[in-house]
Amino acid sequence: MTNTVLTKTYPPMPYNRKEIRRYAGVSEELPEIESVMEECIEEVSEKLTYKVCYAEFDISRKNGITDLGFLQTASEDLAKNLDGCRKIVVFAATVGLELDRLIAKYGRISPVKALMFQALGAERIEALCDTFTADILSDREIKPRFSAGYGDFPLEAQKSIFAVLDPARRIGLGLNESLLMSPSKSVTAIIGIK
Repeated sequence: MTNTVLTKTYPPMPYNRKEIRRYAGVSEELPEIESVMEECIEEVSEKLTYKVCYAEFDISRKNGITDLGFLQTASEDLAKNLDGCRKIVVFAATVGLELDRLIAKYGRISPVKALMFQALGAERIEALCDTFTADILSDREIKPRFSAGYGDFPLEAQKSIFAVLDPARRIGLGLNESLLMSPSKSVTAIIGIK
């Protein structure tokens, strides 16, 4: 396996306040919630990093096994997602550790702010994944992102993803023995390329 792992850092992208509200479970604009959201955005904006590492692999399927180039899996859900694909991009993305710190801090002193930082983190990592996908794969026909732990694609596949990408060294993203990522506002995924 000689696939090159590349790393990209992105500038901050615009905040989607509607998505932040959705992740926070707020269905409408309320002045008090908007105020908390803006305070949280201001507090964290200069502290986030937007980093991705990724590699491209040829894939094949034989006898019910999908060979991803770095991992073989019997996941039928992943096979269905990758139907018609000949290549994949596997990637890891993170917006950094600062959100984890703020969530922990405000979890003790302001549960509303802690919830808003959780929602902000979800919106930020999704924005990063969407930006990365548009940047790297905009000229190709692709399938939706698929992550370890979805359907019958075992969470244990994280170990292989981390082994091939080495995101701890490249972007500061670690994996513990319970297969939880740190920073928590991070994603690993596979994108099928037709």
